[in-house]
Amino acid sequence: MTEKDISISLRLSRGYARPITIIGGFFFIFGFLTWVNGTLIPYLRIACELEEWQAYLVAFAFYISYTIMAIPSGKLLQRTGMINGMRIGLVVMAFGCALFIPAALMRLYPIFLTGLFIVGAGMTLLQTAVNPYITLLGPPDRAAQRISLMGICNKFAGVIAPIVLSSIILSNADSLMAELQTLSPSQKSLRLDDLAYEVVLPYCGLTVILLIIAYALKYAHLPELQVESSSDITAEKSVTHQQTLNFPLGFMAIFCTVGVEVIAGDTISNYGLYHHLSLDVAKGLTSYTLAAMMFGYVLGSVFIPKFISQESAFLYSNILAIMLAFLVIFLPGTLSLVCLALLGFANALLWPAIWPQALRGLKGKTLSRASAILIMGIAGGAILPLIYGWIAHHSNNQVAYLVIIPCYVFNIYYWLYGKR
Repeated sequence: MTEKDISISLRLSRGYARPITIIGGFFFIFGFLTWVNGTLIPYLRIACELEEWQAYLVAFAFYISYTIMAIPSGKLLQRTGMINGMRIGLVVMAFGCALFIPAALMRLYPIFLTGLFIVGAGMTLLQTAVNPYITLLGPPDRAAQRISLMGICNKFAGVIAPIVLSSIILSNADSLMAELQTLSPSQKSLRLDDLAYEVVLPYCGLTVILLIIAYALKYAHLPELQVESSSDITAEKSVTHQQTLNFPLGFMAIFCTVGVEVIAGDTISNYGLYHHLSLDVAKGLTSYTLAAMMFGYVLGSVFIPKFISQESAFLYSNILAIMLAFLVIFLPGTLSLVCLALLGFANALLWPAIWPQALRGLKGKTLSRASAILIMGIAGGAILPLIYGWIAHHSNNQVAYLVIIPCYVFNIYYWLYGKR
């Protein structure tokens, strides 16, 4: 095979270690800014005096940006290249974090949501670049292992993010709630203003860090992912009917997978309150879900593909998740919470296995479009938590977890389709 026959090539003169380490840093950023939402939901529910379903607009604003910005991100990457696209994404994320400052000073929920949307938009651009990048950075049969390593970085950030942020913005949460009950309306408003100001310092720090990384990336010398236009037409003609169907099916698999991940991580704090845990305890429950997920990623990086194929791990994970979901719904109190946290373990190996199947055999511009379509599926994290919130409002928080079971069933169908 000559260079002219290869439509996607990676210039890896320095080996895999350096680019994988840098991309791992990006996944840490993804994880931190994604899973702080689990703390922001109860925090903004208090600070902005929201109903529970309104608080889940935090997840909606963040994840819906993936659907809106995925296609524009793909087109932008074709113009800028992967590396410059990553830098632009970091700057956009920094701007979104900076919006938290006026949002906090005015205590306006719509500005918080706008900031979250912009952070999500920047992350969409970044993820549209790095997901196919890490998938193609090495042997195809080890793609899930590489993505699992990225998941460890992502979920490690997810473990520490709620702990760090909640210690800053929701310290002594139970005493705060008791204090608010005793204040007059004017005093309560002033106390909530003070609470809102707590978010300014951490998000100022995040803004500065993102801008520094965007600047430093210019000198990181990451190998560029090249899409050679000379063979785009040939590549597109070689796409089979099954590969074409992988686009919408891969989209739905990611839609379902991200939706259940977000429900397991972002609703567990409110679910703890539903079971009468104190806010000081409930505010950190997201970390348990993410710790379980990180453990799953560690196992995946060790056992895939040496002892189990990524396809088999995907199937068994979905079966385990269905069993845990039923236990969440039918077990009482603390046991139900434990099973919800353990869903993080079952969810860990879903995302890594979807990408290799969905991108199998794709080249050229078809690869770029497929990546953008798959990224759009992250909108599941916007829509499914709202459905959960609606069911919880009309029934109760425990019954609402029924919404995740059809998602795992669809993933099993996606696995069966990939076996054809």
